[in-house]
Amino acid sequence: MRRKIPSTAALVAFESAARHQSFTKAAEELSLTQSAICRQIAGLENFLNVELFRRSRRGVVLTEAGVAYSRKVATQLDAVERDTLALMGKQGSASIELAVVPTFGTQWLLPRLRNFQQLHPEVTVHLTNRTRPFLFADTHFDAAIYYGDAEWSGTAAHFLMDEHLLPVCSPALLADTPVTPERIAELPLLQQTTRPYAWRQWFAAQGLSAPRDMAGPRLELFSMLAQAALHGMGIALIPPFLIQRELADGSLIVALNRAVSTADRAYYLMVPERKAESAALKAFRDWLLKEATSYRKE
Repeated sequence: MRRKIPSTAALVAFESAARHQSFTKAAEELSLTQSAICRQIAGLENFLNVELFRRSRRGVVLTEAGVAYSRKVATQLDAVERDTLALMGKQGSASIELAVVPTFGTQWLLPRLRNFQQLHPEVTVHLTNRTRPFLFADTHFDAAIYYGDAEWSGTAAHFLMDEHLLPVCSPALLADTPVTPERIAELPLLQQTTRPYAWRQWFAAQGLSAPRDMAGPRLELFSMLAQAALHGMGIALIPPFLIQRELADGSLIVALNRAVSTADRAYYLMVPERKAESAALKAFRDWLLKEATSYRKE
């Protein structure tokens, strides 16, 4: 069956014209004439039987359908270009597209990744931030490192480490006052959107109820929490391994050495079952599990 796909030339012309909101600028970018761009887009509109641009004496404007289609076309063209460049650059090498929770990737994985590169110079690991689960079938990812439970349909879960959260803040926030759970309850509590119950769990572990009014901003990433705490905006629950530099230089301190962890959640490497036999992924998995085991023993 013949696929219902427009010509690549028409899609490239449309994406450029949509991005610039101008046939003239698209022609300049693609080294074509303006009439050639007009013909390509007219042909695309005829193929789709949809008007993508409204023409006027003042120029062209995307229709609502044109806006929606341009976003999808741009995403797909970017993916084709990325895959093409990757294939052109492989020449016997392999690559891994890894989705990773941001601060873990920056603070724990990246400092160790050079060791993997030295052991496996033929494998290149590409990192992309993802904070929540997704369907592997809908993405280009080969594997993911994420924090949560081990239930991810169609994947094999490999345990890396638990997460132990400690209350940390700027030294100036405490002003040399005795630190107790009750004192912490009086401070602005910085909260993470992906761990909405962390403070309640921490106070429960101290035998206390969480403050009813937990005043404090909600931030998505641990790196954001660390910066907010560093600037005296409040106190945050952060795993120490993600802020080793700040703890070492004293810009952040552990307010009270009482950690809390979530028993049913941890960091995992998730590998889709269809990718289980990939030699590159096997090498990366074995190396990563060995690194995580060493870290847990420290």
